[in-house]
Amino acid sequence: MPRTILHCDLDAFYASVEALDDPSLRGRPVIVAGDVRRGVVCAASYEARRYGVHSAMPTAQARRLCPDGVFRPPRFERYEALSAQVMGIFHRYTPLVEPLSLDEAFLDVTASQALFGSGGAIARGIKTAVRGECGLTISAGVADVKFAAKIASDLGKPDGLVEVPPGGVPEFLAPLPLKRLWGVGPVTERELAGLGLQTIGDLARQPRGALAQLLGAHGEFLEALARGEDPRAVTPDDAARSIGGEDTFEHDLVGRAALAAPILAQSRRVAQRLRAAGLAGRTITLKIKYADFELCTRRCTLPRATDDGRAIYEAALEQLERTDLHRPVRLTGISVSGLTDEPTRQCDLFEDARAREARRRGQLNAALDAITARFGDEAVVPADLTGHPRRR
Repeated sequence: MPRTILHCDLDAFYASVEALDDPSLRGRPVIVAGDVRRGVVCAASYEARRYGVHSAMPTAQARRLCPDGVFRPPRFERYEALSAQVMGIFHRYTPLVEPLSLDEAFLDVTASQALFGSGGAIARGIKTAVRGECGLTISAGVADVKFAAKIASDLGKPDGLVEVPPGGVPEFLAPLPLKRLWGVGPVTERELAGLGLQTIGDLARQPRGALAQLLGAHGEFLEALARGEDPRAVTPDDAARSIGGEDTFEHDLVGRAALAAPILAQSRRVAQRLRAAGLAGRTITLKIKYADFELCTRRCTLPRATDDGRAIYEAALEQLERTDLHRPVRLTGISVSGLTDEPTRQCDLFEDARAREARRRGQLNAALDAITARFGDEAVVPADLTGHPRRR
């Protein structure tokens, strides 16, 4: 039996959340972006896109293109909370949910149709639930394979539903331009145009192996997609692989002393998120982006999992020593992986000093989390961060 795959994608997610929380923004060009000097656009409403604003564009350029736009800083905690709510709706229909990001996922509903109806009926049910319970719109595509479902949802945006009939993927793909194929960028598109190929159908009609002779394995992959062949399964990924946080600085920072404070703040933030999720992790990764945009990562694995900000901070500082501390840095980030939800080991009468310190810090963290939940992130700030600017 052919598979039934859904691709569901929230429309202009971050910008839509801002308009959801502030109804005065509805219908206006909303741009979620970082600091104007150094930040980039995270999301733009469809009204802002008409001005040419798009994700990953420098914030300064977006302001030039759309001077009347409403610029808002990202609020990732809010986006993550709504994303979890939407993913919960997906799981009502199938356990086979493969999140791609906070705002999109593949669903395999092949075995769910006996209970919930056709793929199109399930997609309509999801759209109704997301709008009614979350106040957001979502676009969906239905097809036999993941690749075609993704294209279908893109073609339906915003708030659309495009269904590809069972067995109809090749016909659906045939008139579309080659740039719709995964892996066809501007260079490959020009190469294919030089062969007289303009549409996916043109490529599908080529003799098998013809493109592979020119482009190797990549050509073979493109040929298969053009014929609608995409055997990849929907792979559930219910558990988070990592929890992290990062900041771009208003001015480049140089040296261990200057970088220690933001790394401490990020370590505390990540630790709070771990504890809120009931998780702990063993692998600590430090991310450094230099002023010239070169990216550097360093990681280490601890003897036991932790959700303590001080332990994460100390591990990150050790990794900082393995970087070039003489170069200007524009961004740092901390992430924790190797996650587990197993409770921390209970200490007994014979616990050693290290275990007693871990228990003491656990009690302190619980108290700090309670204060933060009631009074906000800035209610208690470590002395190490006193006098340092708050993150934007």
